[in-house]
Amino acid sequence: MTVRVLRVIVALLLGLPLTSAGTEPIRVGLVPREDVESRLREYSGTNRERGARLKRMFVDAGCGENVSEQAVKFSKAPNVICVLPGASDRFIIVGAHFDRVPVSAGVADNWSGASLLPSLYESVKVEPRQHTYIFIGFTDEEKGLVGSRFYARKMTHEQVAATDAMINLDTLGLAPTEVWTNRSDIRLTQALNGVAKHLKLPLTGVNFENVGSTDSESFAKRKIPRIAIHSLTQKTEDDGILHSRKDKLSVMNLDHYYDTYHLLAVYLGFVDLLPAL
Repeated sequence: MTVRVLRVIVALLLGLPLTSAGTEPIRVGLVPREDVESRLREYSGTNRERGARLKRMFVDAGCGENVSEQAVKFSKAPNVICVLPGASDRFIIVGAHFDRVPVSAGVADNWSGASLLPSLYESVKVEPRQHTYIFIGFTDEEKGLVGSRFYARKMTHEQVAATDAMINLDTLGLAPTEVWTNRSDIRLTQALNGVAKHLKLPLTGVNFENVGSTDSESFAKRKIPRIAIHSLTQKTEDDGILHSRKDKLSVMNLDHYYDTYHLLAVYLGFVDLLPAL
């Protein structure tokens, strides 16, 4: 299924100049819901096994020759990286951690984000893009953002300067899509809000400082514009889902989860059009 969103409509919602918006549609592909859910259901295994499974999913999605592993110091599992080359020398990073705490199955936190990366790759690969997209499954987020900090620190000054956005997915599908607004760039947040309004999909701003940090903060330290997307609510905390045996497939709302995927797929196509931040 292919989705076309007129750039001029989203530009109006964001207050962007129409002259820079153009009238051509943003074209992205939507992976069938059953495929998105099938990837979500492959959450089992150790962190190393989950990383290997994510790599295989990238290959199955068509990223075979552009998949790599980045060995991470002090980690038993590598970062898993899939690159979709673009026409320019600018980058968009899309990341999610695949590791879990030992007591939990780690479905919401954060196989929900990691297993969505291959589907998002499939969504944006349907036509040439200006940016090169770098999809990264981060290792050992639960041990203190180990994988994302390692990746961000290894970026050269030139790579940092060429990166227009870091889009982080962490704990999706427990509720409708949310943005951690005080840990997100204002323009990236406005862009997501504009796309959500056009698609008539829910989006709210929810800050959740008491749950700790998230991988996008590793890139904030390098002054890279970032946005943190999640689905945490007060009910999540009250129910004690995170980092517990309660984090299993049955707590996921699959309608909300697919809506989040739909929103993100179109959003990634639109971010490609934004002027450099």
